[in-house]
Amino acid sequence: MEIPVFLFTGFLDSGKTSFIRETVEDDQFSTGEKTLLIACEEGEVEYDETVLNKYNIFLEQVEDEEDFTEAYLQECSKKYQPEKILIEYNGMWRLEKMMTMKLPRRWEIVQIITTVAANTFDLYLNNMRSIVMEQFTNTDMVIFNRCDENTKKASYRRSVKAVNPRAQVYMENADGSEPSEEEALPYDITQNEIELEDTDFGVWYIDAMDNPERYAGKTMKMRVQVYKNNRMADTSFVPGRFAMTCCVDDIRFIGPLCHAVSNTKEIIKKLKKREWIYLTAVVKQEYSPLYQGEGPVLYAEKIESTTEPKEKLVFFN
Repeated sequence: MEIPVFLFTGFLDSGKTSFIRETVEDDQFSTGEKTLLIACEEGEVEYDETVLNKYNIFLEQVEDEEDFTEAYLQECSKKYQPEKILIEYNGMWRLEKMMTMKLPRRWEIVQIITTVAANTFDLYLNNMRSIVMEQFTNTDMVIFNRCDENTKKASYRRSVKAVNPRAQVYMENADGSEPSEEEALPYDITQNEIELEDTDFGVWYIDAMDNPERYAGKTMKMRVQVYKNNRMADTSFVPGRFAMTCCVDDIRFIGPLCHAVSNTKEIIKKLKKREWIYLTAVVKQEYSPLYQGEGPVLYAEKIESTTEPKEKLVFFN
């Protein structure tokens, strides 16, 4: 049987320790099995030794990154013989180190949870974007805490989804409650026909991938580039845009799957890679291997040649 490892990431004072404390005090999570908690940084919130003892949790603290090694983890495994492991990872250490380490026998990372203080997120994003995006790329869940009426919730959600569409994203107010409102989309989602501005493609793509049911049955109009490869049917392609998710070195092509209908089959067969087109398509929510599940699948009703936009890259803010 594998020994589950729960990895908690996030910068100092992002709420990692508080979240872990709440987690271990949940009787559904802590059921008495011997648990090893490895804390790799010391924040303002401390662990209550009485609570740890109650739930059979043993605390190990690591101050220096050079001490957090494969050999150290092996020693911990032999010393405690844990049945469950929690690792509070230092937010300033590259997550790649943890993800590429050879873990002790039977240890397996089953979930990565990232906490973010919403009131300092912009500061970290502007100054440590590559580290922030590395955390988002590998995580299973992101929790933005300390939200208020000024928090750019939709923008923050898109920042995560741009690099990791599968991640679950939650927002939490300072009192622990869930924010009641999301920011409005830059287009009218209530319309049956939506014409995207060039700058709104990234916003639409993230929202459509996250909420395909919102767009099922709607007609979308947009200026996009063509992507095709030899593995795709000659009557299918990906209409999309190049997007910068982190930095110049992390530019990638994004877009949904698109199929032809009867009157566009011959047109799609002749499309060239990176050609600019103006696409009119109906959206359906369908299963596709491209998504490894259900997602927005477009059916092209009209395809017109067009010029490239002034700004070729799209962003998600």
